[in-house]
Amino acid sequence: MGLAPKTLLKPIVLAGLLANSGFLYADVAKKEAMEEVLVTADFRDTSLNELAASVQVIGETQIEQQEARHIEALLNLIPNVNYSSGASRGRFFQIRGIGERSQFVEPVNPSVGLLVDRIDMSGIGAAATLLDTQQVEVLRGPQGTLYGANALAGLINVKTNEPSDDFTGRLKASVAEFDSRQLSAVLSGPLSETVAYRIAAQTEQSDGYMENRHLGRDDTADIDEKTVRAKLRIEPNEELRLDLTALVVDVDNGYDHFTLDNSFNTLSDEPGHDRQESQAVAAQLNWQFSSSAILDATLSVANSDMEYGYDEDWTFEGIHPDGYSSKDNYIRERDNKTADVRLMSSEQGRIFNGSTDWLLGLYAFDQDESLRREYTYLAHDFLSDFSTERTAMYTQLDSDLNDALVLSAGARFEKHRNNYSDSNQVSGSSDENLWGAKLSLSYQTSDYSSAYALLSRGYKSGGFNTDGTLPAEFRSFDTEVLWNYELGYKLSGEKHNVQVAFFYQDREDVQIKSSNAVPRADGSTEFVDFIDNSANGESYGLELSSQWQINEALDAFANIGLLETELNDSSLSRNGGEVAHAPSYQAAFGLNVNLGRGWYTSADIQAKDEFYFSDSHNASSEAFVLFNAKIAYRQADWELSLWGKNLSDEEIRSRGFGGFGNDPRNGYATSEYFQFAAPRQIGVSGEYRF
Repeated sequence: MGLAPKTLLKPIVLAGLLANSGFLYADVAKKEAMEEVLVTADFRDTSLNELAASVQVIGETQIEQQEARHIEALLNLIPNVNYSSGASRGRFFQIRGIGERSQFVEPVNPSVGLLVDRIDMSGIGAAATLLDTQQVEVLRGPQGTLYGANALAGLINVKTNEPSDDFTGRLKASVAEFDSRQLSAVLSGPLSETVAYRIAAQTEQSDGYMENRHLGRDDTADIDEKTVRAKLRIEPNEELRLDLTALVVDVDNGYDHFTLDNSFNTLSDEPGHDRQESQAVAAQLNWQFSSSAILDATLSVANSDMEYGYDEDWTFEGIHPDGYSSKDNYIRERDNKTADVRLMSSEQGRIFNGSTDWLLGLYAFDQDESLRREYTYLAHDFLSDFSTERTAMYTQLDSDLNDALVLSAGARFEKHRNNYSDSNQVSGSSDENLWGAKLSLSYQTSDYSSAYALLSRGYKSGGFNTDGTLPAEFRSFDTEVLWNYELGYKLSGEKHNVQVAFFYQDREDVQIKSSNAVPRADGSTEFVDFIDNSANGESYGLELSSQWQINEALDAFANIGLLETELNDSSLSRNGGEVAHAPSYQAAFGLNVNLGRGWYTSADIQAKDEFYFSDSHNASSEAFVLFNAKIAYRQADWELSLWGKNLSDEEIRSRGFGGFGNDPRNGYATSEYFQFAAPRQIGVSGEYRF
């Protein structure tokens, strides 16, 4: 069953209207561009308006306006990007409806890549704190050439501020409801004429917004996060730059969010936790060793110790004669090693009569992950080891066909190896040869507008399910392939910046995560997670991002995402239904107003449609509209602000489960259970810069 032609026509017409309105506006716009935004996640730092792809960049100013400490606080601003909770933070991401939503026993190859200063943090989003962040870049659609198997759906790149040539510093403190407090400090400057440093540290603590009525505590879902980052930049001459980064993230959060009555009041006697300690170092070399070629190399090592556990019955012993008591705890250690080496042309090294930039790259990734599961219903702890090796070579040519037309072609060839073994005597391995590619054509319609067409292919390796009780046909799953077809238009001027993209995605052998709910005699439920392949799937949508400088005192933004998805021919999903975590619309609108005499204010509205939480049951979120606002007074080097999040106090479902019962008081009747995002919160922040 395909997508309905009439339904498909609607976003195409809308895209056309938006594009036409852009052309009309361009006729009267001034040719001076707004401040240029560079996308650093691409092979070369590339202007956002010149990149032939759907990309969203959230800059430092907007991060500050949102009072965002973690990346989950920004994702509602970005069209067709969603996240999954089921933990203390949203740490699993979806782009255009594709991405993981959880991890328990099974090993995971992420569909959405996450880089923090070129350090691979894919699959462990709790580390994506926003200390001293310059910008967050989201590349939508498969990045099969740029990043390979871990970016089937797209890539999120967190770029933090670099060392400065002048001595600068910053102190910021915040307090808010739920006994929340945050303190951060940044210090940067030169050590010599060729060496500069930057040191940043942050601590955030909160009791959280849940109340445990059984224990009489209001801190069982607390936040306790610390981040420290140090950077060193060495530039002995104009041709050579070496950047060194060290990062430590220490997360010790509580996890006590699910209740039998879907409220903010829990009854657990053994509240859970969500912990992560990550240490990482990275070195990036950029060396123009000849007049025609540049060597760009990144080496990184990251180690993460994670512990995630919860009270499975969500209650206390004695709540009911038929009640049960159990807890589940997952202890993981993950070690990542990455090397990415690129040889690329300089301005003088362009080939084909100086018309074409070229690039050749080699990539190697090695990951080892060990798991210990401590579970009430296991006679002995469950142990497993999982390793992944990826090696790749890639190339790209960017050719100026004439003064207005640019053709870009790239390809990546990757060998992907997985090995798995566990204490249940289950083992397996896979060895695949994979490839991704992209072909884009960009046309400069004027000095301040361009249009592009993009074809790209992404992939995600196959694998095996680890539970030995599964039938033979569910023991393994195949590689998923994604073809992305995209048309876009970009417009920039002195007072505006507009991007619009329409895409169609064709998914082959869609990997679907499902779960068998197996009732036990005591009323509890065992969940057996596994991955299987749907025959195919498809999606289409629209992404619009715009910024407007209305006058000297007022600027605004409007971001809109439309998405339709469909899975076909799978007994594991709602046949012909929507993909999980794929709302059909997302929107964000905001204003920033300079009130004069040092005062300014900002406000935004964020809206999202309802979406299913899983491909195997019908529990869903509800559509919501959020309202956030901030008013601040700035004078010389300091600033004081009053801010509010979710001012309308919306009850927002952030995770949900269905198809089982967990309440002994109603005979374990099948129900739906939800985790909720934070209610209204008011806070005050103070900042001093020097």
